[in-house]
Formats: sequence, structure tokens, C-alpha cells
Amino acid sequence: MPQDVSTLRDELTALLGEGGVLDDPADLEKYETGWRYGKGRALLAVRPGTTAEVAQVMAFCHRRGLRVLVQGANTGLVGASVPDASGTMLVLSLERLNRRLTVDPLDRTARVDAGVLLSTLNEALAEHRLHFPVDLGADPQIGGMIATNTGGTRFLHYGDVRHNLLGLEVVLADGTVVDAMTSLRKNNTGLDVKQVFTGTTGVFGVITGAVLQVAPLPRQRAVALVGLASGEAVVALLQALERDFSEVLTAYEVMSDGALGPVFAHQSRLRNPFGAGALPPYTALVELASTLPEATLDLAEVLETALGERLEEEDAGITDVFLGSGEDFWALRHHISESLRHEGKVLAFDISVPRPQLPAFTEAVKHWLHTNHPGFRVCDFGHWADGGTHLNLVWREGESPIPAEELVPMVQERVYAIAVRDFQGSYSAEHGVGPHNQHFFEEYTPAPVKAAAAALKTHFDPEGLLGTTRLW
Repeated sequence: MPQDVSTLRDELTALLGEGGVLDDPADLEKYETGWRYGKGRALLAVRPGTTAEVAQVMAFCHRRGLRVLVQGANTGLVGASVPDASGTMLVLSLERLNRRLTVDPLDRTARVDAGVLLSTLNEALAEHRLHFPVDLGADPQIGGMIATNTGGTRFLHYGDVRHNLLGLEVVLADGTVVDAMTSLRKNNTGLDVKQVFTGTTGVFGVITGAVLQVAPLPRQRAVALVGLASGEAVVALLQALERDFSEVLTAYEVMSDGALGPVFAHQSRLRNPFGAGALPPYTALVELASTLPEATLDLAEVLETALGERLEEEDAGITDVFLGSGEDFWALRHHISESLRHEGKVLAFDISVPRPQLPAFTEAVKHWLHTNHPGFRVCDFGHWADGGTHLNLVWREGESPIPAEELVPMVQERVYAIAVRDFQGSYSAEHGVGPHNQHFFEEYTPAPVKAAAAALKTHFDPEGLLGTTRLW
């Protein structure tokens, strides 16, 4: 419905105080532009500082029929964290909802506001030798991590956000507050309501608080880079490490030569341990971690011995083993996306398939591209230990005979079809659903699942005021 912006601004300012409402175009720009994808136009941006203020804002919007886009740190990659282009959506930013942060070391839990940054939480936890183990390159807000069910690089050992979430506080579209802020680890009493809001991008309610299970900080880590001759060798090494070291194996990240080469080409401060020779087809970053002291269990020695023995096996497919600084090796992994952008236009996919199928899936995509669009380079990397691959395709736009606006959807359709239909995989392993991949949700989600989601949407947000994503 038509809205008088100045009246809305004044009424919302009366609720939130000075600084709680923004309407200047220069101020709104950061709320309208996604970190990588998405550009919209906001009616206003509001910045409540408490759950009560969020409830007041939602009740206000509900009475006036105002559509709302809930925004955390705006680090999402599927366009779901920015408003649409209509200019009628109010952005509800949780950046000031960050006052509540209490740690219970005995219970090993943290009670936080949704706007608390991951880095801020971990700084507070470090004082108690604890951390929130869902680790990723960005610095998101906790509420955004819950709304997208973040996985991260140590999913293998700690699981995703869903595995580490005990309680939740949510404000519904009409301003009703749902308080499920329990710290119980065992509570088998029916519907686990927090899971309704986890991973559903904020379209059922505004996450305002959470109780998180946190983990002891490891006392030691050992990290190695392992050159591997094939995708099959990558999977075989993972199987061997899990068989022998599952209690201490915390990460297994995989980088193809196509992904790692640009890092060394464009990040001069990062050393190439492989020297001037050709990179192996794949490189695995292996991390072991433990709370035990080195005097009890020397992880560096354990890892060196295990990989040395594996290197001597002729059929293991291992070409190189380097042990060294975990910080330096992780820097290689974290600079891939940035480096690929120097190589040309990047079409990024966040895909998962069953772990044993990752080599065959990757080869199937390469074969189709070579046959139909040979200008693309496959620069894949990611969390092979949990079946996830960031299948980045790089090409030089000016060299393609097909315009990008035609080429991109054509390639997306086929790559997702290979993943979902041919390999029983997912078109979104961890980035969630948003306008960037809405079409594929509609194509691949079973009708009964859509019907269930529609019933939940009708229950929690009957006027359809929340979000730009349709999960039904």
C-alpha cells in the first residue's frame, strides 16, 4: 500500500529514538547492496537495539501492511539479505541488537543477541578457553548464521549451526515474541520449534536471540598440505584419516590446481610450497586438533608419521606432503575467491553430492563444459569431507560468443541438473535459498515439502510481510 515516508520515519523514530531510523539515500546504500550478489531499494532502514524494540517495529509494520527484510551483517551469497527493487520494503537491521552476551563456562553455553558478531562472541569465549566452532571466512552476525544454518570449514568435526543451537528467541510478523531460550541439550517434548526458524532465511520470523553450545579451544593443532594425483585419491585419503584419526580430524579442505594456481599468481606474499613445478591436480588441507597437551599426544608427530607412511604407498596417489604453519596454509584456502576474480568473470556454485561421488560429479561437469562451452575453466575447491564443493567456473566474458545474460542461466541450469538429478545432490550446500537461486528451489523441491512450508508461512506470517525468499 502507498506509504508516506516522512510520517513513517517520524513514527518509527518515536519508537526507536534518534539514530534508530535511516532514510538518507547515502545511508541506505549499504543496506541495499549485497556482499557479492543482490541490489535493491529500501523504503527505510530501522535499527532496533532490543527484542522489545524489534517486537514494536514488527507490530507497527503489521498494522500498516509494511513488508520487511531482516538483515544481519549482510554477508550472504544468494541475494536474500537485501530488499527487492520495489522501494517498498523496510530493512530491519540487527546491527544494534548486540548487548546480550553472557557465557556460562560450566554449562558450556553462550546466551547472545542475534546482532552479536561471530568475532565478538569468540573474543568473549576465549577468556574461558572456549569458542563457537562454526568457522568461516566472513564475520557474520549470529542471527544470520542461524537463519542460513551456516556450515563452515570445520563442519566435519563440529557440525553446522543447527548442531550447536540449544535455544532461540524469535519475533513473529505481528510482533509476538516466541521465547524458546532454553539451554537444555536434551528436551524430547514434541516440536523442536527452534529448528523451524533455522536455515529458513528469516521468512517465518525475526531471530533476536539464541543459546549456543560452545566448545573447548584446542590446545594444539597440526596442519599439512597434501598433493594428490586425482579426485579418487582425495576421497581415499579422507577415508584413511577418518578411520585412524576421527577423534582429532577437524578439517579436510580440498583445492584443485585450477583454484590454487591463481592464489600464487595474485597473492605474492603467500609462498608456494610446490616451488616452480606444476601443481598437483588436487591439494588437501588436513587439520588435526585436540585439547590434550603435546606431552600427552603430539599431533604434529602423529600427522607427519601417518602422511609419511601413506606417501610411501604406491597406489595412494599422494605426490607431496608439507607440514607447516596452519595460519599460512589456511591463508591459501581463504584467498581463493579473491584471487579467481583477477582471472576473469566467475560463476560460483555451492553444491553438495554424496562424498564418494565428488570426483565423478566434477568430471561430469568438466566433460559437459568441454563439449559445449570450452571457454570455461573449472576452479573447484571446498569442504569435500562433508560433500560440499565450491564449483567456481571462470571465463573471459569478451571471448565468449554468447552474451553473459544468456550464457549464465544456461550453464546454471545444466550444472544444477547434473548435481541434483544425476548425482542426488543439492544446488545449495550451505549458502541457503534466496533470489539468486529461487528458481532452482521451485524446480527441485518436492511438492509436499513446499506445502508444509506454505502452511508454516501462513501460520507465522499470514500477510506475507517477511523476506524476499519463497520457501513454498
